[in-house]
Amino acid sequence: MDITEKVELIKRPPTKEIVKDEAELIELLNTNSKPKHYIGLEISGFLHLGSLISTGFKINDFMKAGIDCTVFLADWHTLINDKLGGNLETISKVSKYYADAFRLVCPGVNIVMGTDLYDSKKEYWAELVKFTKHMTLARTMRTLTIMGRSENEEKIDLAKLLYPPMQAADIHSLDLDIVHAGMDQRKIHMLVREIFPKMKWKVPVAVHHSLLPGLTQPKGDSTTELGKMSKSDPNSGIFIHNSDDEIKKKINKGWCEEGLTENNPVLEIARQIVFHEYDSISIERPEKFGGNVTYNSYEELEADFAQKNLHPGDLKNTVGEHMVKIIAPIRDKISLSNELFELIKNSH
Repeated sequence: MDITEKVELIKRPPTKEIVKDEAELIELLNTNSKPKHYIGLEISGFLHLGSLISTGFKINDFMKAGIDCTVFLADWHTLINDKLGGNLETISKVSKYYADAFRLVCPGVNIVMGTDLYDSKKEYWAELVKFTKHMTLARTMRTLTIMGRSENEEKIDLAKLLYPPMQAADIHSLDLDIVHAGMDQRKIHMLVREIFPKMKWKVPVAVHHSLLPGLTQPKGDSTTELGKMSKSDPNSGIFIHNSDDEIKKKINKGWCEEGLTENNPVLEIARQIVFHEYDSISIERPEKFGGNVTYNSYEELEADFAQKNLHPGDLKNTVGEHMVKIIAPIRDKISLSNELFELIKNSH
């Protein structure tokens, strides 16, 4: 596979940007035959379409491009951010469920636990302290948005201020060439790219992907950016353990205004997930409603929807059927004991 093909794989949806630019990525691929990549994840609620499927499919793009990929399960970050009740024993149990799921969706991916990294690298804490010497308190507060926090929060425990520099120290400790995350993590990667050169640490290329939006109508007008699919809101997301009927019902209830392509969650699922796995999709409908139609690209589908040649109901039915085909085989292979199910359910 040549460099152009590798870059195209990395740029596929849902990739939104490459930082600093594509030229930097090309330079890396020309000089390193097996670059090291990672994406870091908090271990929180049930896995869903955004956290496992969209993310996992993107990891698979990197692996097809010859990248050495790692999923970093950030157990201590999870504790710091009060997820799963901040209970390390619960976090440890749920992390196995995450690890098994990513091994299934992304065969060949490396799984690294935060605890294992910190136990194996005695210089980690020294490097963390050195990194913090380059961070002001104000800058640290502004970076808290990476953990879903506001810099204006009045009552915030001191541990949360360790979260951003720990994320940076993780990147250095794993000796990464490519850091990958959703757009919500952009601030920490920009901080890394600013501070690492001062420390003479290797500066990674950053690849950010669009977050899969929730299915509920955005607050405000239709141009408001949709919130990301949430583990805490059962109506906003499709979870891996939803039944076939639940998947179809959720998509059928999803917000999808006729002709509106901006911030449309059903179209975004088609773009990020369906067309990632299928080269074309066919919509069956009676002749009086236009007859059957096949779309060979997402762009064709979006254009027809924008011109109101494709009704939201027909779009939803087809997306729902394809999502069942994609999710069901994954769901049926991920074991989730009743104990673990209750543990996750009751930890919010």
